Parts: sequence; structure tokens; C-alpha cells
Amino acid sequence: MHSFWERFFWGNTIKEWTIAFSIIIGIILLLKVFQYVVLRKIKAFAERSKSTIDDLVVSVIQTLLMPLVFFLAIYFGLQFLNMSPKVRQIMNVAIMVITTFFIVRIITSVISYSVQNFIKTQAAPDVKKKQARGILIIVNGIVWLIALIFLVDNLGYDITTVITGLGIGGIAIALAAQTILGDLFSYLVIFFDKPFEIGDFIIVDDKMGNIEYIGIKTTRIRTLGGEQLICSNTDLTNSRVHNYKRMIQRRVVFSFGVVYHTSYEKLQRIPGIVKKLIEEKELAKFDRAHFKSFGNSSLDFEVVYYVLTDDYNRYMDIQQNINMDLFKTFEEQEIEFAFPTQTVMLDKTSMASFFESKKSFASLLNDK
Repeated sequence: MHSFWERFFWGNTIKEWTIAFSIIIGIILLLKVFQYVVLRKIKAFAERSKSTIDDLVVSVIQTLLMPLVFFLAIYFGLQFLNMSPKVRQIMNVAIMVITTFFIVRIITSVISYSVQNFIKTQAAPDVKKKQARGILIIVNGIVWLIALIFLVDNLGYDITTVITGLGIGGIAIALAAQTILGDLFSYLVIFFDKPFEIGDFIIVDDKMGNIEYIGIKTTRIRTLGGEQLICSNTDLTNSRVHNYKRMIQRRVVFSFGVVYHTSYEKLQRIPGIVKKLIEEKELAKFDRAHFKSFGNSSLDFEVVYYVLTDDYNRYMDIQQNINMDLFKTFEEQEIEFAFPTQTVMLDKTSMASFFESKKSFASLLNDK
């Protein structure tokens, strides 16, 4: 019996193979027990809980930790076998790569969960979720790069040369792609500072429209003409952006003029007429109406009121109703709107000279 356990098979005794496979099978059985007993209770608790962090814990354990422990069990069991240095080195490299992969996946999952959970507490979470995709790509890329450097270092390679090369290469890439990097940093500014968001109506220089998409490099705007305007993020962050979506109320100033022969009594009534017309309108708040100035061909009035909404169409409806009611009221009270006119004044001497020259010109023609 003793000789049976000492028999060699592929460079190892049957006893060594038995110990190795016993360890592997034992850990796998423990994993199955953990999965069917402990993990099921944790999942049941997570389903009853309103919190989402326990869902993350269950997902990480089920999809990442358990596969990692499975590979570690195989690696630990095979350590009891006699192997050539080359095979053992390959196993060590493989387990380091696998372990690094799963650890990085756990880290990125936690980061993604944290970002998504933060976005849910903000206004318009669906919109911000789209914007966060670019941030997650950048963060995950940095995490994977750090993990790769860590892995290379632990494999015994000198990473000083690699880091130096990355530094020089990074400077060269930064100089060659400074426009792209500028847009990338501008995207981060837009994401965190939030000067505008998807759905906002903005005016940039002479262009205006609704924000449709905010990307890592460009932002797309649907203009009033219907076409899509694509702007670089750097251009937007360097420009003066008028965001009308966040306007609480709109201040409106308009003017009109009446003819000069309007009586003093009618002039006194005009501010009150305008005030009454505006106060009758829904979502309109009267501010002031004044006889502003003596114009070249009119007596000018200036009116200021507020529209208590950011809807441009609603503002235009209110202004149109005010203009129509003002026209009707002035017509009823016989108050005339002014229009550009010019009066030429001639004295008697000038008139006499004009007719005298006209008569002389006529007699000259008759003589001929």
C-alpha cells in the first residue's frame, strides 16, 4: 500500500497528486457551500433592502470574487506538485495576471457604482448618466494603466525605463494632441461645473439652439433652423454662453410713440392704460411705464414688464396680446400712434420770392 502512494506519475507521486486535487476540490466544495448557503441569504437580504450597495456586494462576490478564489484554489493546490522552474514561472505569471485583472475589475465596479449612485441624487439623472460615460472611460483607463505598471513591476521588470519612456512619449503626445486634450479638459469642466446640460437652450455668439449631446471632444446643438451645430468643448468654455433654460423670468422692454397733437389729458392716461393691460395677462408682472422723451416725430413712451416663464413662445404670445389690446384701446380712446413725419416751415418772404421767380420763368417761356 505504501508503494502505491509513492508511485510516480508525470514527475509526482500519487500522494502528491492526491493532496493537490484534494485541496482544489475541497476549496471548490467550500465555494459551492458558500454560494448556496451564505450568498443566497445575502441575495435575499439585498432584494428586501432599499439600499443598492448590498446589490453591488452580491454582484462583486458572485461575478468577480468567486472566480478569483477558484483560480487561487487551483494555483494553491498545484503548489504541492513538483514542477520545472519554467512551468512554475508560467504559473506565477498567469496567477498574477488573473489576480490583477479581477482586482482591477472590482475597483472599476466600485468606481462606476459610486459615480452612478451620485448621479441618481442629481437632477435629470438620465441626462447626467450619458455625460458620465466619458468620465468613466477616462478613469477606468487610468486605473488599468496603473495596474499594468504594477503588474510589470511585480513580474521583475525594471519599470523606471518604462515610466521614463511613458513620460517622454506623454509629452510628445500632449504636444501633438493639445487640441484634443484641451477639449477633454473642457469636457471635465462642463461635467463638473455644469454651465449647461442636455436640453438647455443656449446662445453662443450668433448661434442659438438646444443642447443635444455633450461628448468628450464636441458638443452638438440643434439650432432653430433645424441643422445640427457641432462645437468643440474648448470653444464653448471660452465663449460667453447665454443659458435661457435657467432663466427664471424674462425682463421685457418695449417702446411706442404717439403723435404730438395728443392732448395732455390723454398723455396722463397712457401709463395707466398700459399698466392695466399688462396686469390682466397671465404670467406677466408690470414694472413701469413712463413718458420717456420728445422724439423727432413722436412723444415716446417706454414700458418694462416681466414674463414669469422661460418659454419664448409664451413670451411672444403675451407680447402680441399686449400689442393688440393696446392698439384696440388707443383706437377706442382716439389716441393716435405716431409714424415718421417731417414738416417744412416757409416764411412769407420766401414764398413771395418763390412765386415771383415762377412768374418770371413763365413770361420768359412765353416770349420765346
